[in-house]
Amino acid sequence: MRLIKNRQHNNYWFRALVAGALSTGSLLSQCWFTQPVAAQTKDYCQLSSEAEQKKESLRQAWLKGNSNAERDYKRLLQEHAELIDKCRSQSWLKNQAIWLRLYPCDARPGEIDALLDRIVNQGYNQVYVEVFFDGQVLLPVNDNPTPWVSAVRSPGAENVDLLAEAIKKGRERGLEVYAWLFTMNFGYSYAQRPDRQQVLARNGRGENSLSVVQGGSEAFIDPYNRQAKVDYYRLVQAVVKRKPDGILFDYIRYPRGTGTQSVAGHVEDLWIYGDAARAALYQRAQNQRGRALIERFLSQGHIKASDVEAVEKLYPGEGEPMWQGRIITPTPVSTATSSNLAKLQLDLWHLTVAHAAQGVIDFLTLASQPAQRQGIPAGAVFFPGGNQAVGQRGYDSRLQPWDKFPASLQWHPMSYAVCGTADCIVEQVQRVVNRAPNQTKVIPALAGVWGNAYQNRPSLEVQMEAIRRQVPEIDSVSHFAYSWQQPESDSDRKFCRL
Repeated sequence: MRLIKNRQHNNYWFRALVAGALSTGSLLSQCWFTQPVAAQTKDYCQLSSEAEQKKESLRQAWLKGNSNAERDYKRLLQEHAELIDKCRSQSWLKNQAIWLRLYPCDARPGEIDALLDRIVNQGYNQVYVEVFFDGQVLLPVNDNPTPWVSAVRSPGAENVDLLAEAIKKGRERGLEVYAWLFTMNFGYSYAQRPDRQQVLARNGRGENSLSVVQGGSEAFIDPYNRQAKVDYYRLVQAVVKRKPDGILFDYIRYPRGTGTQSVAGHVEDLWIYGDAARAALYQRAQNQRGRALIERFLSQGHIKASDVEAVEKLYPGEGEPMWQGRIITPTPVSTATSSNLAKLQLDLWHLTVAHAAQGVIDFLTLASQPAQRQGIPAGAVFFPGGNQAVGQRGYDSRLQPWDKFPASLQWHPMSYAVCGTADCIVEQVQRVVNRAPNQTKVIPALAGVWGNAYQNRPSLEVQMEAIRRQVPEIDSVSHFAYSWQQPESDSDRKFCRL
């Protein structure tokens, strides 16, 4: 396998990061759609309850062996697909997606059909199927080239391929099926493997994310580690082989702890102490003085005047300590005066923050390559606040530099703000749109349910209408999640037995 790195692209973004660190039938013809609000009907494209019931009756008759029902059911699926497609073409909202996790019980006959039918009934024309999550992959046991266990692993189900089945059945219904993957969060089970301990990201206190994140189930990796790149690249290749309509990368970031650990304000807070990340950081030095000061800053958490003096004596023939992105000021700062020392400390801090952020960008860029080479759209899922500065010199500990993500990707901001109204949600969407390159497609992810407020967020209708009014360039959204909208269905599927 060839791991390709675009050095020119990476160096460009790295300089930008260092300079400022992170940026602050007749039945249908009579009643196609439900009528919650007449002006909104064509935007949401929801099918009538009569249409839903007709389709479900045919599905059940088909499962009982009625061949005529099977024929009529498939014909109705096609009619509904055409209705939704026509509706979407006439609406400001061209794409409406929903996030979905599949379970082993979805391998039961007719289960995925029922699931996708419910999704189409609600007017969705895209579904984001979770493929890699919690240390599991939605690949069959007999065709799983990854170090993660298959989500479906019951005896006799070794060849069950829920992802391929979802893609096939989704397309029969006019749904575009995206594969949704965790990215830098490899899962608890991966972190327990003795042969993968060196892959985990570590901070300056010797911790990995299992001891920092509440619940201890998220295991984040060092994005500079080659084994992490190889493992994940193989996973993406296996997913791309099934030809989804798109692929989405989630958890493109470092962990966020609670309390004071939610802010990175000191170098030991950064997840750059793994062997690979540390070695890559040292390679950013451009002379011996620069490397020596980077080493001392990383190990001590700061540098002293005596460190500067010692480095000058060790390498007397060199000038200013240099590393990638460093800008030399007219006044030499290698001299250990208090003001010059403070400037040097700040430069080193910006270097290490930028190094951490660049690792995230590089890992995402590499991960998206198999999809992009096949012409499959790829997207990045992120928190709009994941790249923000905190206080005088701190940063959100997730260090998610989404504003530096490749412009060729779709951007999917998780606009989950909570303030009782849609105002704060719209603010998050607007912030991303303002920073996105012109060619970048922004597709907000919204949290909520239809028709009612939920967890102090307004209904999905209210959120979408607010976005339509205030950010009119948005023409696609997604909804998190199926489990919120259909809790009974989700619970039954989660706990049943094959």
